[in-house]
Amino acid sequence: MDSLLSSVAEFISRNAMWAGVILGSITFVESLLVIGAFVPATGLLVLAGTMIATGILDPANVILGCVAGAVLGDAVSYAIGRHMGIRVLRHRLLKNHRRKVAWTRLYCRRYGVASIFIGRFFGPLRAFVPTMVGVLQMRRRTFQLANVTSAFVWVLAMVIPGWLVGKGLHHLAEGHGKTFVAVAAVVLVGAVLVIQKLLKARAVRRNQILRGAVSEG
Repeated sequence: MDSLLSSVAEFISRNAMWAGVILGSITFVESLLVIGAFVPATGLLVLAGTMIATGILDPANVILGCVAGAVLGDAVSYAIGRHMGIRVLRHRLLKNHRRKVAWTRLYCRRYGVASIFIGRFFGPLRAFVPTMVGVLQMRRRTFQLANVTSAFVWVLAMVIPGWLVGKGLHHLAEGHGKTFVAVAAVVLVGAVLVIQKLLKARAVRRNQILRGAVSEG
């Protein structure tokens, strides 16, 4: 996986003008039903942030391209769920993902619009949430508003840590070791806090969903 990320990052750096299109295409595929579970867009966005900090990539090009890809991908997945309805849950492509589908269904029913935002950051759900809220017939306007907003939040949340690291490395190269240490410390502390918060929230959500499943049963 690391070699794949390195190869794609190198290709993007050599074709900086098309970075938005390339990364946007990757975030589009990552947002599609089932397929998205196998696409490493998150790591690429962090690397893109580093390349933005070092001046290799244009920030507007990358951010707008990635947001557009994420929005379109989720919109397609939502349309599939809304058009096919409950039939999509019995499709052969989901045969090996029954547990994730059932878990996502309970999750979306309980959290509604919030599930779209959280799903962006929660790998196991990201490829299933848009389709599931479509199956549950969420209003199109409500979905699209959450879709666009969450896409901006997700892209910025992925790019900014890479940008901070890239700036730190740049200062280190110029001999500003203290600046690098400070930036690295901020990134590290922030990452630890975010991970702790996500793990805690995940445990709480899982317990709530399990209790809900038991009571509904």
